[in-house]
Amino acid sequence: MIEGCSPPHRPDGAPFWQYAAQGELRVQACADCGELRFPPRPCCPHCQSFTCEWRQVGGHGRIWSYVVPHPPLLPDYAEQAPYNVVVVELTDAPRIRLVGNLVTEPGAPLNSIPPDRIRIGAKVQAVFSGAGLAQWVLERP
Repeated sequence: MIEGCSPPHRPDGAPFWQYAAQGELRVQACADCGELRFPPRPCCPHCQSFTCEWRQVGGHGRIWSYVVPHPPLLPDYAEQAPYNVVVVELTDAPRIRLVGNLVTEPGAPLNSIPPDRIRIGAKVQAVFSGAGLAQWVLERP
């Protein structure tokens, strides 16, 4: 994570970041119908219930899409360019896609994976940096 840059914390999503700080990947679920949802929101889009809970997910997924931004960028990010931003579809919740960075290990720089190693469909595993930010590493066969 870039120094001085932190993810926005909205009340509905605060538990997501609290669990991530503990090294857990959890997503919001409707306590009435069980529908998983992300991003977090106060009302279930499936049954309109306002009750929810946070369920732990396995943290395995596949790269659904990615981009490699190049300068000009915000100054804090330009130093690490080119780096990747991946969209990961979760294996145990395929309708949920999370955005993050593919790195070599937890806390590694955003540009630690060469862009030519990234493939749509590649299997990945969530890892957590010391800042509680979910990142992704390639799964080993």
